[in-house]
This record gives sequence, C-alpha cells and structure tokens, in this order.
Amino acid sequence: MSNKVILVVLDGLNYQVAHDCMGYLQGLIEQQQATLHQVQSELPSLSRPLYECLLTGVPPVVSGITNNNVVRLSHFESIFSLAKNQHKITAAAAYHWVSELYNRAPYDAIRDRVTHDETLNIQHGCFYHWDHYPDEALFLDAEYLRRQYQPDFLLIHPMNIDDAGHKFGLDSPQYRNTARMADMILSHLMPTWLEEGYQILVTSDHGMNNDRSHGGVLACEREVPLFLIGSAFSDTPADIKQTEICGLVCNTLGLEHDKPAPREGLL
Repeated sequence: MSNKVILVVLDGLNYQVAHDCMGYLQGLIEQQQATLHQVQSELPSLSRPLYECLLTGVPPVVSGITNNNVVRLSHFESIFSLAKNQHKITAAAAYHWVSELYNRAPYDAIRDRVTHDETLNIQHGCFYHWDHYPDEALFLDAEYLRRQYQPDFLLIHPMNIDDAGHKFGLDSPQYRNTARMADMILSHLMPTWLEEGYQILVTSDHGMNNDRSHGGVLACEREVPLFLIGSAFSDTPADIKQTEICGLVCNTLGLEHDKPAPREGLL
C-alpha cells in the first residue's frame, strides 16, 4: 500500500529531552495515536553523515560521508532518488547539506536556495544555510511546499535545537525550551497533516552533550527519538535501527527498494 510520508528530522535532539519536553507528541502517545522508540545513532554522531544514513540507510563508515566537511553528492540511492524514479513527488525544507547530498554540490545559495526542478532528486526545495534560521520560518517553508506541490515524500529539517545545544549545552533551559517550541509548532501543523492522510515520522540525527557538541559514543550523543504517527506503523517493532528508517519510509511510500527495514510484526 502506498502512503504519503512526512519525515521530520529535529536536528540535534536528544532522546531524553524529547521524551520529557515534547508534550504534544507525548499526548498523542497517551491517546494511542503515536509510539515513541529510542534509536541509537550510527557513528560518528555528526550531522551530514547521519543525514546520509537516515536518507539512504547506509552507515557513515560505509557511505564515505564521515564528517561534516565531505561536500559531494551521495553515492547511494536515497528515499528521494527512489521516489523520484518511481514517479513520486519529492520535496524538502532543509539545511543546505541535504541539497548537496542529493541535488547539486557544492551548494550555490542563489541557484539552490529555492529549487523547483522535476529532474532533480529533490524536486521542490527550500534550503537554508544559517544555523539560526528560525524553526518557525522553516516549518512555514515546509507547509508552503506541502500545500503547493502535494509531495508524496516531504523532509522537514529545522536546526534551532542543535544550534541551542551548541550554544548552551544539553543540560540547559535554552536547549530544552527550543525542543518545546518545536513540539508546539508540530501541534499546529500535524492535525492537518493527519487529516490529509500523511504518515509522519519525527526523529533526529544525533543528540547533544554538555560540552556543547557531539560526535562520539556517549549515550546523550547517540540516543535519539523516533515518534511514529499514523496507521501505517501499527505493526512496526519497538527495536528500530537508524539504518532501517530509510527502509521504513520506503515501505510506507510503497517503493520498490533493497534498503534494510524493520521486520514487521515482531515485538
């Protein structure tokens, strides 16, 4: 069965902070409309390598995207390329590294910031290159893309949680409050998404530490949330690997693929 999918990647969101601070998403769980899974990020626990992991199912040491300074196109099939090649509509409101991985590298802000090109893997895009670009604006970009182009797959990738973590650290009110703000924004948008038939995943690439960084093996850096919202996920097992999120999305979109995916029906 084919469903439309929205994947929200809240950059830098630690699992425990998501669990404790995201009251709207936790409310959906209490009403049995969502589930929360703890996922361990692949290594290194850095952004660009884990964007590639989430969107291709390939861990960083295999993909070759091993640090944030590797600026090139992905060498692997992604959710975007699989969807585009199987006649789905793709869109992303995301940090410019996503454009560099799946559309064109290096990123040229004048050319790439607003993208509408059906020949590209990400056919419709609003990309940004400022870590402090407001989450409120990013979600508006995403909702514009959704309403205007009705994508089958939409990636939404805000950066303010990660930015607050780098400025103030994991155990800071600024970091926690930025997560609460993302939850509030989702509470405004998600009911409409669900009414219009989207299946929704909310996750993160990596967590954060009290050194105001990430990249290593500490639990606070690796443990991230995965909220699953929608009827398509009713048989998804509790134990999900980060490398399986790509396959889970592909299955939900009804794509033919060879990505690793959770084995449905296992408890």
